[in-house]
Amino acid sequence: MKKEEKKPVSALKIIPLGGLEQIGMNITAFEYGDSIVVVDCGLAFPEDDMFGIDLVIPDVTYLKENIDRVKGFVITHAHEDHIGALPYVLRDIPVPIYATKLTIGIIESKLKEHGDLLSHVKRKVVKFGQSINLGELRIEFIKTNHSIVDAASLAIFSPAGVVVHTGDFKVDYTPVYGDSIDLERFANLGKKGVLALLCDSTNAERPGFTPSERTVGKTFDTIFNEHRNSRIIIATFASNVDRVQQIINTANFYGRKVVVEGRSMVNIMDIAETLGRISIPEETLIESDQVKNYPPERTVVITTGSQGESMAALSRMANGTHKKVAIRPGDLVVFSSNPIPGNEKAVTRIINELLLKGADVIFQDAHVSGHACQEEIKLIYSLVQPRYAIPVHGEYKHRKAQARLAEQLGVSKENILMLKSGDILELSEESAKVSEHINCAPVYVDGLGVGDVGNAVLRERQRLSESGIVVATIAVDSYSNMLVSGPELFTKGLVYEKESDELLDEAREELTSALVEAFDRGTSDWGKLKSVMKDSVSDYFWRKNKRRPIVLPIIMSV
Repeated sequence: MKKEEKKPVSALKIIPLGGLEQIGMNITAFEYGDSIVVVDCGLAFPEDDMFGIDLVIPDVTYLKENIDRVKGFVITHAHEDHIGALPYVLRDIPVPIYATKLTIGIIESKLKEHGDLLSHVKRKVVKFGQSINLGELRIEFIKTNHSIVDAASLAIFSPAGVVVHTGDFKVDYTPVYGDSIDLERFANLGKKGVLALLCDSTNAERPGFTPSERTVGKTFDTIFNEHRNSRIIIATFASNVDRVQQIINTANFYGRKVVVEGRSMVNIMDIAETLGRISIPEETLIESDQVKNYPPERTVVITTGSQGESMAALSRMANGTHKKVAIRPGDLVVFSSNPIPGNEKAVTRIINELLLKGADVIFQDAHVSGHACQEEIKLIYSLVQPRYAIPVHGEYKHRKAQARLAEQLGVSKENILMLKSGDILELSEESAKVSEHINCAPVYVDGLGVGDVGNAVLRERQRLSESGIVVATIAVDSYSNMLVSGPELFTKGLVYEKESDELLDEAREELTSALVEAFDRGTSDWGKLKSVMKDSVSDYFWRKNKRRPIVLPIIMSV
């Protein structure tokens, strides 16, 4: 009997569309045959020079072009840098979402905020240990620990081999809620053979282990015991349900009522309580307008704003614009988080404002990270024993630190792959190569506009912030094509108003001369006249103060 020929195995394509050059905007596509599965869909927050930009989301043009093959989004956990872009991306790619219970709950709340347009998108809750078949790929959810409940790692099964994606993780042997990370499953996968490991790099530069979340509970106990006569205000991440649970537990032990401030904090707590991911003793929570009915030493305020966000609840308390909670001398404010890189100045500003109002501030030792340090990363590598190492989730320096760890643990240097966002990696037992690179420049969200602000607009905004604007106005006779009025010049953000008269008079004289010459040459095209106006004004201010303001020429017909 003739033997049946084996179907040749294709390479698995791994395509990071974000998350490899910064902290945030995590999204990776896995493609085999006619099947594409997308892991996470996060956003990033704008840099200081991105004037007017609200959010930064990934470019998913590749997924749009291959939408018939996209089987779904698989989400590791419910942090903004992993789910924040979903409401924008799902408009063009309305495929099912698969995630654990709390993650789905938070995603559903987020989609509702964006209206009924996304209500038809299918959402499926997946349990730890469960697998889902999406075309030619099978995805297994593995229990892990992070700074939010229900975080998952993923095992991605393909004919080319098994890929393990850790998501954001830490090894916490004493978690506040649920079980510890399922190290046994990682080991079993490693024994059977793992083609590649995509591992969280955020803390890869830090030696040792990340402390357990429960250690923060002991810190809170000490703080509450030492400040029995103060009102306590604790700022933390809205999504850190375990942290909030420990604050509530400690407050209840010391007989304090708890007020929750910040819309995102209230929303996530409601979802977590509904889904049984947080336990709140009866009569512990009170509304913010009830806080005045209790002595300060019997209340605790849990709030958003630990990153110095200007519109968050803590910022409004600090600057005196919060309607229901005002900072008073003797209050204790605890920052139960570390500043995200780039937020240090904003956090310091809030701390200074709080201190000026007479509050005491604790901003150290009341937080532990949700990300694995070096020893935990080594543990995962030792259990999984991957053929290829692909450091993800972090800036280049973080991923390079993980690459060094992988090499120390026996992964050959040529099998450690430092990808860029947009690389198409083709992976098999025999080889690993970047076969192509696709464009995946960040997409900017500005108000209701998505993608309509590009680098050219950002450069103009930067110029406006640096050199200001000049509006030049003239009136032209529509019949004789002669200058009948002007030019008039108005400036904003260029020179101090009281010192501008002489400069503007000189600029007006030069512009008048340039326009007279243009009209004498018979120039009638308004486009050319506007160029003359721009060049004359721009050149004048460059000579005078080495600035090139944006010049806005306006021609009126009379």
